[in-house]
Amino acid sequence: MNDEPHALSREQFLALASGGGLAAIGNLVAAQHSKHVTLLYGVQKAAQADAWPDSRLALAGHELLDRVQRVMPDAADDVIRHPSVGAWALHTLRGDDTIPGARLGGLASIAAAAAIKAGIAAKIEVPVTNSVVVLPSLGAADARGATAVVDTSPARVSSAGLRVRLTPGAPGWQELRPFRAGELNVLIDDLDPFRMPATDGKPTGRLTQAQLADLAAMWRAGWKVLDRATAADIAALVQVIVPYQGPEDGYVSTSSPQTFGTVALSRQPDQYTCGETLVHEAQHLKLCALLDLVDLTLPDDGRLYYAPWRDDPRPASGLLQGAYAFLGVAGFWRRQRHAAAEVAIRHRADAEFARRRADSALAVSALLASGQLTAAGMDFAGEMARVLAAWQEEPVPAEALAIANRKAQSHLARWRARNGPAATTTPGAA
Repeated sequence: MNDEPHALSREQFLALASGGGLAAIGNLVAAQHSKHVTLLYGVQKAAQADAWPDSRLALAGHELLDRVQRVMPDAADDVIRHPSVGAWALHTLRGDDTIPGARLGGLASIAAAAAIKAGIAAKIEVPVTNSVVVLPSLGAADARGATAVVDTSPARVSSAGLRVRLTPGAPGWQELRPFRAGELNVLIDDLDPFRMPATDGKPTGRLTQAQLADLAAMWRAGWKVLDRATAADIAALVQVIVPYQGPEDGYVSTSSPQTFGTVALSRQPDQYTCGETLVHEAQHLKLCALLDLVDLTLPDDGRLYYAPWRDDPRPASGLLQGAYAFLGVAGFWRRQRHAAAEVAIRHRADAEFARRRADSALAVSALLASGQLTAAGMDFAGEMARVLAAWQEEPVPAEALAIANRKAQSHLARWRARNGPAATTTPGAA
């Protein structure tokens, strides 16, 4: 595990498996940056082949981005690692136009954003999509026609007689707005069409200042209930928050391997649920990034497994994702059992901890017996099992255990009614 670029040491690998690992996260972040560089190189090569539209814009973008990289690499890297850049490049190389703007010429917009951040004077033609020029990590400007020209210093976008200054509050310009909470320093992205390509939920449109202030207050409250180590992990992982539309009867959150560093979430019902959600999605981000470095599961063999947190059966790869996410959730509630100021929350934490430690342990046991894990996957799941076994020994009040068991059995009954008996796992009590 040590002889490949961005490989993790065994110590870092096992730290991730146990749910933490700040040093390992640094390697994951670096590996994802390299992934984006590789994707952009693929866009450049496609443009050089002159087989796609917008090749001229893309090649000019490559030239400008290379110039920024030589003069001020931090500015270039800041844009390159922006989560939506990876999603845009991936959709573009796949020829997937389900999201507007998956065109080679988008490389020119990335280069323009980098030059603006670097303060390098340049002029470059960029594509217009749905009457907007999107500059990743910066914002979006109104535009007319098929292309526009970006002057990078002073920054403005010109198209068909329309000139938009790229300064906060200027007519026609909408910037990505920053959000800070403790160590967390992110951008709120309610503009970029590639901000969250996952299908389980829907991003909001542009938020008003009042709407943003309301969500920011919720996120700050959620941040305050995180312990220091968990907060440091999440701050190192998350670059962007995407506001999501909440369902009528609840809340939603998601993340995607296409947009490493982004968490999407709707308004959460309380600060502890918000904290739990941040932990849950950070676990998915870590595991998705790790899977870019090492295979933990074998190709799916068609077998499906009971997952105590979903209504549908899951393949081994999906079961691992859930087990790891709820390992983090169990750890979150384990800490709240003692850290929460409110008695009612401590009682809630007892029951949530009891349920989620059992859920994750059940899933990990199924994975270890499945024959669907690689050698590295067996190591990873084995370390998860070790942590969960230790947590199973921690005493929980009888009332909390009863609540956890009722919820677990209720979920299993609903699952069996929908899917039939679980053949590959034997669900047990919390």
